[in-house]
Amino acid sequence: MAENVRVLLSEKEVDARISAIGEQISRDYAGKQVHLVCVLKGGSFFMCELAKRITVPVSIDFMSVSSYGGATKSSGVVKIVKDLDEPLKDKDVIVVEDIVDSGRTLSYLLELLQQRGPRSLALCTLLDKPDRRVIDVHVDYTGFEIPDKFVVGYGLDYNQRYRNLPYIGVVELN
Repeated sequence: MAENVRVLLSEKEVDARISAIGEQISRDYAGKQVHLVCVLKGGSFFMCELAKRITVPVSIDFMSVSSYGGATKSSGVVKIVKDLDEPLKDKDVIVVEDIVDSGRTLSYLLELLQQRGPRSLALCTLLDKPDRRVIDVHVDYTGFEIPDKFVVGYGLDYNQRYRNLPYIGVVELN
């Protein structure tokens, strides 16, 4: 099956929105240090760009959680592939995700991280797909709310392809 990718959000739009989120986080955490927890692999592109735009001290860590496999819809089964390297105790933590879809994965992950004793825990996502939400999760910082389409680019993939696109595109299967 072949696919086409249509631009949904241009590189310029994505860049401008990430700058705005970075400014907001810098204001909200003035005088503090934030600990960014990147959800791999998709969140890495967004987190790197976001971290460069945050003006308060930043530390980072990575976690890999999977619920998709090779499909275009979440399976609902959450698997931790890589856990954090550092403890979260007494840190101001912001989980950085590429997309919030059904909410299953993020609900599980946020509950798990909350048990580790952070001072505060927030969620930042580049893309939010509220029409697909099965479990309600509170998103503190949202780049864009998008329709229920399968998207790629800026870290998001379709079978490990298209992550390197500098924009957000919609996959259209032929």
